[in-house]
Amino acid sequence: MAERNSAFYYKNGTYNRAEPADYPDYEENRKKESKQKPQIVMRHTEARSGSVLTIILVSVLAAALLGSVIYTLDKRNSIYNKVAAKSSELTLMEAENVRLQSELESRMTAKNVEDYAENVLGMTKIDSSQIKYIKIQTNDVVNIPQPEETIGQKLKNLFDGIVEYFRG
Repeated sequence: MAERNSAFYYKNGTYNRAEPADYPDYEENRKKESKQKPQIVMRHTEARSGSVLTIILVSVLAAALLGSVIYTLDKRNSIYNKVAAKSSELTLMEAENVRLQSELESRMTAKNVEDYAENVLGMTKIDSSQIKYIKIQTNDVVNIPQPEETIGQKLKNLFDGIVEYFRG
């Protein structure tokens, strides 16, 4: 005999699994549960054609804004890279300028100029027998001639003299 509470029952010398139909109150419990559960109904609404168009327009606008932001960020980064490259190039050029200035100063010493004049140009130092003194006799007074007055200046001086006379 099979037990009702057991999941298996013994029949014809073998154990078999109990079927839900073997339980008499199974159907009644199922009916009670279906009555207690609320009925869920899905409403089908049709999309309005204006809303689809609005969604498409907003999507295109969002994509355009995103694209413009990405484009400006790319341009900014490329300009920053160019500025960094030019700054490093400027630093190298300033270092090269300092090196060339120091090299130029080292070449312009008195000893280097003297060696160049003697070896390349064939010049020699002057000795006392080559010096000749010249005496020049001049007065220490300098005469500056008065510039000649033009007719306009003469008339102006005359007019100024007349004004001074009447003013007293």
